[in-house]
Amino acid sequence: MHFTYCPNCGGKLQPREIGDEGLIPYCDHCKRPYWDMFTTSIICAVVNEYDEIALLKQNYVSTSSYVCVAGIMQLGESAEETVVREVKEEIGQDVTELTYIRSYYFDKKEMLMLGYRANVKKSEFRLSGEVDAVEWFPLSEASDKLREGGIAWLLVKEILEQKRS
Repeated sequence: MHFTYCPNCGGKLQPREIGDEGLIPYCDHCKRPYWDMFTTSIICAVVNEYDEIALLKQNYVSTSSYVCVAGIMQLGESAEETVVREVKEEIGQDVTELTYIRSYYFDKKEMLMLGYRANVKKSEFRLSGEVDAVEWFPLSEASDKLREGGIAWLLVKEILEQKRS
């Protein structure tokens, strides 16, 4: 998000030199700078004890590829809490172990995505209204189901590389 007006008083922001950050939009009335912001979210590979990954069909995201569980962090929530909540909400699985993999910047939506591997004990899926379908696939075959070069694809690729080393 790029600020043009102050979200508190509505006044037009003016560029002001702030330390070594360069010119930053600044409200002269509120005496406050407003740095550009991005949305923080999680993306996770949900893997069960049989080395299978849960891949989702979400037609509002893609009609041709599967995707991983992902979601927006809520105020007051840690990234780890977001993973546990989103996995439970979207596919009804309980996370037993969490491993941070790395972060990815999704420029198209100005979003920072924190990537995790979420281990679960395989159980029956319970889908949210956001999920059209979900299936377990062998983790080793997951890359073929995801959009090549996409963030889910990169996340799974990193998990597979870590397994090999």
